[in-house]
Parts: sequence; C-alpha cells; structure tokens
Amino acid sequence: MHIVERVFRDPGRVEPDGVGPGEVEPDGVDPDEVGPDEGDPGEVDPGEGVRGEGVRRESARGAARGTPLEPPHRGVREGYLARPPHGPAGDPEVGVLVLSGSSGRIEEERCRILAREGMTALSIRWFGGSGQPPGICEVPLETFEPAIALLRAGGARRIGVLGTSKGAEAALHLSVLLPGVDAVVALSPTSLTWANVGPGKDGRDRPHRSSWTWRGEPLPFVPYDDSWTPAPARPEGGPVAIRGWYEQSRRTFAGRVDAARIPVERSGADLVLVAGGDDEMWPSLPCAEELAARRRAAGLPVRVVGDPGAGHRPRLPGEGPAPASAQFRYGGSAAADAALGAAAWPHILDALRGPYGTR
Repeated sequence: MHIVERVFRDPGRVEPDGVGPGEVEPDGVDPDEVGPDEGDPGEVDPGEGVRGEGVRRESARGAARGTPLEPPHRGVREGYLARPPHGPAGDPEVGVLVLSGSSGRIEEERCRILAREGMTALSIRWFGGSGQPPGICEVPLETFEPAIALLRAGGARRIGVLGTSKGAEAALHLSVLLPGVDAVVALSPTSLTWANVGPGKDGRDRPHRSSWTWRGEPLPFVPYDDSWTPAPARPEGGPVAIRGWYEQSRRTFAGRVDAARIPVERSGADLVLVAGGDDEMWPSLPCAEELAARRRAAGLPVRVVGDPGAGHRPRLPGEGPAPASAQFRYGGSAAADAALGAAAWPHILDALRGPYGTR
C-alpha cells in the first residue's frame, strides 16, 4: 500500500544535540531531571529506511530541511502526518494521534505503520517546541485539541490516541477530558499523574509541579522523593533503573495518591493497556492492572495485554528493536518486547478501528 506523508516543521526550532528533555548525562542520575522514556531523540529514526518503495511523500521535502511550511491546521506547529490513499482499503474514517514519551520524538515510523493499516496517523511535538514548556511541566492538555481537530478535518469520524509512557499518561487524561476521544491505547502506562519531568516555561524544575494542566489549572500529582538514589550501576557509569524511584515516591507521598489517580472510570473511550512485567523505568504492569480494576469496578470494558518478560518499550509489528541506552535500563529483551507488541497488535487495531474495522 502506498501511503501519503506530510512533514511540518517549526522553522523557529533548532533540534537539540546530545541528551533530550528529561534525560541526564550517563555519568550520573539526578531524580530532578529524569523520567520514563522510550528512546533517545538524538538517535536516527529506525524507520528511516522504509521511506523508499511503497511510500510517497507529499510536499514535505523543503520542510524536512527546515524550510518554513505553512501548518496544515491552526495550533499544530510541528509534526508528521501519514495517511492511506482513498479507496476500499484506505478510507480515512479512523484518525490516530500518536504521542511519544519524554524523548519528545515525533513518531514518524509508528504513524507509517498505522497508515499502512488504513488509518490516518498524526504525531506532534507537544513539549520542547516554540512557545511550549522545555520539559514536561504544566503542559496544557489543550495542546492536543488542535491535533484532534486536524484529524477530524481530514475526514476522521473515529479518533484514537496511542501514547507511550508519559504520552500514555496524557492519552489517558484525554480520554477522560475530551468526549470526542473514542479509543486509547496506553503503552507502558502509569495510573497516576506525576510531577514534572524537566523545567517549565520559567526554566525551573523545582519546586515540583504537575506534568499537566487543564483549563489553566494544574492536575493533582504525586511529587518525587528527593532522597531516592539509584543502585550503583554495573559496570560503573553504566545505565541505571529508576523504577524504584517511582515506587518509593508513591510510598512517601501516599497521602497524595488518591487525588492523583487518573479517573479512567469516567472515560467513555475503548481502552487497551499494554505493559511489561520487567519494566525498569516505572511499574507499568501493576499500574495497568490498577487502571483495569477501576474500569471493571465501574462496569466498563478494558483490555490488558501483558508479558512478564517484556520491558518499557514494547515493539509493534513492523518496528525494529529499540536502541540501547547509555543512561537507562528499560528492562525486557528484544524478543520479549516484540512478543508483547505482537500479542497486543490485534487488540490495538480492533480498538482503534472500532465499527470501521471491516476493511
């Protein structure tokens, strides 16, 4: 299937060198500066090689070099759109907003994979861009509304949000706050709203603030325990696991947990949760099970796909293995992460397509 791609860049943005938002240099870990992530934005997109046969680009070459290109919709300054051709196998009834985690990466490869399944897929930069907080600090959830409007303007009648890690946290909130979100796929989710990962617009990452705001008000959140230190890396200077930081913070600030729960029992969206039991970034599988329990208690449907040996970065069919990190231990293995993605894939497609699933 030939897919149509469009890239739109913010001409005022300069891509950062080195580590990305929320990341630290590999010689040490500062809990003020790290957060769950799913890739290094400085690395080459592993999907770059699939831009040849079977892919047609649409009026985007100049923008990819940084030349100004008029945004296709008000409020969306930088992102990537992939859509299937019109026809029996590619009518764009389904639109999917694809959100990365704290890498801040625009998920081009994942958008292309979804477009090949007959869906229009859009990934945007939601922090670190022009006029945005440099970190995940009091990010307005309204940031995502223009992207959803763009998908609807392109003909989508069903809207899904697929998010990873911090992007899953955002996706779950959107399913509660926006009645027009029909399906959410949360990869390596949390069940709570956490404090900021990186600085806000004021350039400060302290005192702790919420990762998100809605209609100008910060969402209740769980802060980080500043006393946490990682276990010594082996070998010295090697990558570290930070799952224990989240677990310790939840215990330390137990009195703030109830208010910070993401109220998925109030969401009308179809919900798929995908998590690995060997996630070393944060406890995504226990969080997925907690979310599912609250959905079921409310009499609402939910699907949980887990694998005890998978880590923080499940790989969907068509995606290569996640790159190694010099900073963080993500857990899992290439085989287990791919197996989890393969097991989740039919559930992901079913939820995103909904009544438009017959192709």
